[in-house]
Amino acid sequence: MATTPGTVAQSAVYETDLAGLTRLHRGKVRDLYALDDDRMLMVATDRLSAFDVVLPDPIPGKGRVLNEISLFWFGRTTAIVPNHLTGLPLSAAVTDAAQLRLLQGRAVIVRRLRALPIEAVVRGYLIGSGWNDYRSSGAICGIALPAGLQQAQQLPAPIFTPATKAARGAHDENISFKATEQLIGAALAAQVRDVALALYTYAAAHARARGIIIADTKFEFGLDAQERLTLIDEVLTPDSSRFWPADTWRPGISPPSFDKQFVRDYLETLDWDKRSPGPHLPREIIERTGEKYREALRRLTSP
Repeated sequence: MATTPGTVAQSAVYETDLAGLTRLHRGKVRDLYALDDDRMLMVATDRLSAFDVVLPDPIPGKGRVLNEISLFWFGRTTAIVPNHLTGLPLSAAVTDAAQLRLLQGRAVIVRRLRALPIEAVVRGYLIGSGWNDYRSSGAICGIALPAGLQQAQQLPAPIFTPATKAARGAHDENISFKATEQLIGAALAAQVRDVALALYTYAAAHARARGIIIADTKFEFGLDAQERLTLIDEVLTPDSSRFWPADTWRPGISPPSFDKQFVRDYLETLDWDKRSPGPHLPREIIERTGEKYREALRRLTSP
């Protein structure tokens, strides 16, 4: 029903194989199962990807943290955009007691929608691939930025910098807004941009009041049968965002984080070509990563 390869404790869920359900897709983190033509079961495992490679060691409990944070944001952003949640309990899809225990806290029943072929990335600070692009061209995704900005500096205003959605094992690529219009149409591209910026603006203010800077994040969207834009997958989690402690941030350095940047920084010290298979993680890195994810959950959901 679940496997835990590598050096991790047996409590981790690396993969699922649910009896009686047809698996539609195994992504970098989530396993998707068909329920009927309109609904599917989405399971957040404890897998961790870095540099678009799924690592062999899971982070125990990570999937439950991701699920809880996503549910928190989904519940608070419905005034901005509808989401894929059905509100149905897991027992509506799974009756086996052992499977229910496995899935509790890490799975939801969602609507089956037509996913858009882009990742809607919003950047409020200059870091990661955006920093690399800026240093080489003075722009990100064709958006020119002022000269002289430093690493991790706050941008004059958040910017929408879409990316392609790579298959598992491949690398996402930043694309221009014009390329996005060519992929999904001008009107829909503008709507995705505006909604993504509105989501980021709302979430960044909420997080900053709780001591967290959301440096950047990515959203995924789909269309329902009426062609309505809908928020899907995960939202504003440590997997899809960079979370920095506000009290230690300063321009010019890559700040510490409450996300998987901690793992990326460790992997950068290794002689690894960032291709599959990924290296095993030391137990200390696994434990510290879990702690950072739980701290992000605690801070973001605090009153």
